[in-house]
Amino acid sequence: MGVNDGGLSLEDVTKVFDDFTAVDKVSFTASEGEFVCIVGPSGCGKTTVLRLVAGLLVPTSGSLSMDNVLISGPGSDRGMIFQDYALFPWRTLQDNVAFGLEIRGVPKKTRKERVDHYLRLVGLSDFAARYPHELSGGMKQRVAIARVLANEPTVVLADEPFGALDAQTRRQMQEEFLNIWSSERKTILFVTHSVEEAIFLADRIVLMSAKTRSVKRIIPVELPRPRERLDAEFSTLHESILAEIMQEELFES
Repeated sequence: MGVNDGGLSLEDVTKVFDDFTAVDKVSFTASEGEFVCIVGPSGCGKTTVLRLVAGLLVPTSGSLSMDNVLISGPGSDRGMIFQDYALFPWRTLQDNVAFGLEIRGVPKKTRKERVDHYLRLVGLSDFAARYPHELSGGMKQRVAIARVLANEPTVVLADEPFGALDAQTRRQMQEEFLNIWSSERKTILFVTHSVEEAIFLADRIVLMSAKTRSVKRIIPVELPRPRERLDAEFSTLHESILAEIMQEELFES
């Protein structure tokens, strides 16, 4: 299936480790500028899918492509945001954000312009000379987001990026991440255990099954933005998806 520039396509992607099938015949697409969340019970293969798209893992069978070009390994066209921030403690915020640009040999003037722009975008311009240990968890994750965006990837991959944050900070980061997405319009593939978070963020939700380790169904989120968690339609969709996940977890136990 062809997709637009900036789009992803997974077709019957399977990954086997020794005799364990981590994901089995996973197929879905993410169009240019689309925000797609992957949810499902523990052990369904969410993070494996993300690492396959990142090129950190090679599929056993099936294919992954971006802009109709096969993904054969890591690339600067895909940027990964991790849950644990993965910041260098010995580098300042601005130097952390600049790291990928330095590796790629981007000229110093361009590096500074990009670092300044993305630190401003995540609201951390005044903290550019600080070190990670001086920041809160939410601020560290903003730096991690700025570092990925500074490399100007076509697709942003996020693996439970707000999972380690307290509830209040997590909600704030969801709002800020949506604002950044609205501004930058990157294609986003976002793994989360939180159904509420997925509904709040996503254009579409890919629901995976731990029984089949494949896609159970794809759910369009047609609620208008900005979304209110207490709205009846939001609550109904939340309960429906959560019930499917819980039913499977009960069956597995």
